[in-house]
Amino acid sequence: QVQLVESGGGLVQPGVSLTLSCAASGSIDYISDMRWYRQTPGNERELVATITSGGSNYLPDSVKDRFTIARDNAKNTVYLQMNSLKPEDTAVYYCSAYVLRRTTWSWYWGQGTEVTVSS
Repeated sequence: QVQLVESGGGLVQPGVSLTLSCAASGSIDYISDMRWYRQTPGNERELVATITSGGSNYLPDSVKDRFTIARDNAKNTVYLQMNSLKPEDTAVYYCSAYVLRRTTWSWYWGQGTEVTVSS
């Protein structure tokens, strides 16, 4: 079994910074990509950032000037640094990881952490 647990969400005012963390645990042989998504009720799930085991990363234009993704492979943890937060960043943020267990690759998901940006 593999578990992903997100943390770091909260209620903040516009312009503030937040760092989200996601730690993977369980029977894991290897993790390739780790990703952050966000979702608001009534909207599609949106990719926020992705990072490979080697540190190559991608962020869409909507956030790339303000957000940064990083990971600590020794801790099986991925981080999302969010700067200059805007009300439109309000969402539940989920992390996912592509995990090798024995000979099987599977995507795993955390339960989400809520970020609310409001004045």
